[in-house]
Amino acid sequence: MSLQANAQQTQRDGSHDFDFEIGTWKTHVKRLVHPLTGSTSWVEYDGTTIVRKVWNGRANLVELEADGPAGHFQGLSLRLYNPESHQWSLNFSNSAVGTMSTPTVGEFKNGRGEFYDQETLNDRAIFVRFLISDINPNSVHFEQAFSDDGGKNWEVNWIATDTRVSE
Repeated sequence: MSLQANAQQTQRDGSHDFDFEIGTWKTHVKRLVHPLTGSTSWVEYDGTTIVRKVWNGRANLVELEADGPAGHFQGLSLRLYNPESHQWSLNFSNSAVGTMSTPTVGEFKNGRGEFYDQETLNDRAIFVRFLISDINPNSVHFEQAFSDDGGKNWEVNWIATDTRVSE
């Protein structure tokens, strides 16, 4: 058996990693208004997130609607599982922009999801990190951070805590 074949055998099937999140959630979001500028001004939103399974769990669609002092926010995320790489791509959009962002790509290990990409912010190349943690049947924590120094330092700019709505 080749090393490549052996490595493929040991890769875990993560196609159902997001099954825990299917359903309706109460959402509390904090967003840093001007990331990577030294700003400490945050806005907060409260709302609802609905997660629907697509393709028998190998994809899901997330709809977020929230309100706060900064106004109404509508977000959409399409998460796709790649059976070749055993990784997920998380594609995000909001109603104000109407286009999908660069997907963050990654996987779950030891009960924590880590997803990364490279984007441009204010004409500078940055790294983006999206973490999913503190996962249990009734709540989950999401955190996005940016780095403009190659990943040495990270500034958190999006924090969401979801609590399951009893059905």
